[in-house]
Amino acid sequence: MAVFEVFSHPEVRRYKSTVCSKATLILVCIFILTFIPPLFVVYRSYGFWIKEAYYRELPEITFKRELLLVLDLEGQGNYVTYSTYQKYNQLQQDNLRVPVIKAREEDSNRDGRNDKMMLDIEIPMLDSENVVGTRLLLVFYYRLKKFSSLYMESLAYIDYESSRPGAMLDVIGDLKVLQKQPLGHKGLDTRYNVSSSLIDSTSTYADTYLLSNILKQYSQRNVTTRLVEPFKFWTSGRGAGKPFKISATISYPEDLFLYTPGFWYLIKWGWIQYLSVLIVFIYIFRQVKIFIFQNQLVISLVEKPYNNYKSS
Repeated sequence: MAVFEVFSHPEVRRYKSTVCSKATLILVCIFILTFIPPLFVVYRSYGFWIKEAYYRELPEITFKRELLLVLDLEGQGNYVTYSTYQKYNQLQQDNLRVPVIKAREEDSNRDGRNDKMMLDIEIPMLDSENVVGTRLLLVFYYRLKKFSSLYMESLAYIDYESSRPGAMLDVIGDLKVLQKQPLGHKGLDTRYNVSSSLIDSTSTYADTYLLSNILKQYSQRNVTTRLVEPFKFWTSGRGAGKPFKISATISYPEDLFLYTPGFWYLIKWGWIQYLSVLIVFIYIFRQVKIFIFQNQLVISLVEKPYNNYKSS
């Protein structure tokens, strides 16, 4: 009659020894070698602690209704200008030209946050004046709330030059963030929420309003905004008595932010890496323990579940 296996189970053997013995010392050493080295292996792989991480958020952006405009004209040093800062306009009386400005923001998806801003500027010009360059600085409120609550004033800068006298500049772009350092994972960050940190509207010095000085100071920030690769369309052929026009459509898209993770995020990431290495060490040193005690390399008492086995 054929014989086949109907059931099987492992045999458990217990090895016993005193506290002060070589067997106990071996187990302590194996325990240390099992749990400590994986920690060093993972740490030395430069991936145990995540110092920086990324997340996506749709920022709250609002046009502050503040701007500074400079139109370069043909001829050395000729220009006309306008700003929403009274002191600057007083300093530029000889070159001041008051435009018609229309600005509106849209919330296309009705989520309570602006999605884009449309700006139209018409600057009255003399027929003898030819515009060959445009420099426009726009000021925005910028807010983040998901991790670090960041409140700041930010800028968008539009610059265009042409060898042909223009009638209109049309700009389409996205306002996006640029970081030099990661944001914090919590707390309120208002380092750049001071109006005088961008343009001191109370200053009576012309150097305060120089675009080069404003942008130089702005670029020293750790968090800034700018128009990323905007599309610019320059139209020439301005008719007699017609103003020079600027049309800008600036979108506020969801952006990617760099931040410093908190403690629980580090633990959530770190223990998985540690466990993946620890499993290998546990398996290896378990085989080592089996080899040592089965071959009685150290003295111990062996307790078997039974001494005699009889089959009929």
